[in-house]
Amino acid sequence: MEGTIGIILYIVVLGALLYFMAIRPQKKEKQRQQELMNSLAVGDTILTTSGFYGVIIDMTDEDVIVEFGSNKNCRIPMQKAAIVRVEKPEA
Repeated sequence: MEGTIGIILYIVVLGALLYFMAIRPQKKEKQRQQELMNSLAVGDTILTTSGFYGVIIDMTDEDVIVEFGSNKNCRIPMQKAAIVRVEKPEA
């Protein structure tokens, strides 16, 4: 009987450890990414996963069109999921 309680307690502790070390941080990161996607607006400066900085010039539900550099002809459509960081323009 004592061995069974020890095994059950061990499994519960391992489950709690797994939750606090893996599942909870992943949920927080997903929530942070979703808040980032909801805050996107035309005119925001962004950083992409590939390290490029650009300015959002148009948006759809899944994609954004980003203008890179000072060359006004360099406009590239990309998925919103490729955006890592957003900087709002100064008011």
